[in-house]
Amino acid sequence: MNTSLYIVKIGGNIIDDEAKLSLFLKDFAAIEGKKILVHGGGKLATKLAAQLKIPQQVIDGRRITDIETLKIVTMVYAGFINKNIVAKLQASSCNTIGLTGADGNTILAHKRSTNTPPTGGEPGIDYGFVGDIDAIDVDLIHTLLEKNIALVFAPITHNQQGQLLNTNADTIAQELAKGLSEDYDVTLVYSFEKAGVLLNINDDSTVIPTLNPEKYSQLKSRQKIVEGMIPKLDNAFTALSSGVKKVIVGKAENLKELIAGTSGTSIIND
Repeated sequence: MNTSLYIVKIGGNIIDDEAKLSLFLKDFAAIEGKKILVHGGGKLATKLAAQLKIPQQVIDGRRITDIETLKIVTMVYAGFINKNIVAKLQASSCNTIGLTGADGNTILAHKRSTNTPPTGGEPGIDYGFVGDIDAIDVDLIHTLLEKNIALVFAPITHNQQGQLLNTNADTIAQELAKGLSEDYDVTLVYSFEKAGVLLNINDDSTVIPTLNPEKYSQLKSRQKIVEGMIPKLDNAFTALSSGVKKVIVGKAENLKELIAGTSGTSIIND
C-alpha cells in the first residue's frame, strides 16, 4: 500500500482574506504526512496592475497574459503570495519549500497555441504567455516529499527556453496528482468558495455528497451543474481515471472536514 499524499488547491477567495488564509494554513499544516499546496493568484495582481496603469484583458474569465502582465503575476504569485504562505506554514512548524515550475525543472509547459484552446476556451484567441503543461518531474518532487517537506506551488511554469508562463492552478494540481499517483495514494482537494457541488448554486445546504460519472452526466443534461464548475469536475474525473485515489470539492474553511470526508463533494468513478 502506498503512502498517502494530499494535494490541496486554494483559490483567490482565501488568498485575499488574511484571517481566513491564516486559519486555513494552520489546518493544512496539521495534515499528517505528505502534502502539497497549489495556490492561485487572488486580486492582488489585478490591483497592482491598476496601480502601475497596465491594462488587463479578461476573456470568459481567463486573463490574457501579455509580457507586462506576466511580470506582475510572477512578482505577485511566485513572490509575495508564495513566500507569505511559506512563512505562515513555517510558523506552524510545517517545514515548507515554495516552488514554481521553473524551480528544479519541476513543471515543463509550452505557450498555449491559438489553435488548441483548453476546455472552455475559445479557438483563435491569443492568451499571451499562458502555459499548458507537458511534464512533471516526479522524481525530484518525490525526493522532497520523502524528506517530510511540504511543497507550495505558485501557478508559474516555464518552457525550458527561458520563458516563464502563467498556468492555471487547478491544472497544476491535477497534473501533480496524476504524476504522483504511481508513488502515493493521492487525495486531490479542490477548495473554493462553495461548500461543494451544489444542486442549487445559491444554497450551500444542497451539497451533493458523492458524484459519479453517471450522476454528473444526468445533472449536466438537466443544466443543474453551472458552467464554471464543469471544467473543475471534468478535471476531477480525468484525475480519477489517471490513478488518483480520491477527489474532493468543497470550501477551504472546511479543510479538516473535507479531509475527513464529512464535508464537500467526493468525486468517485463508480
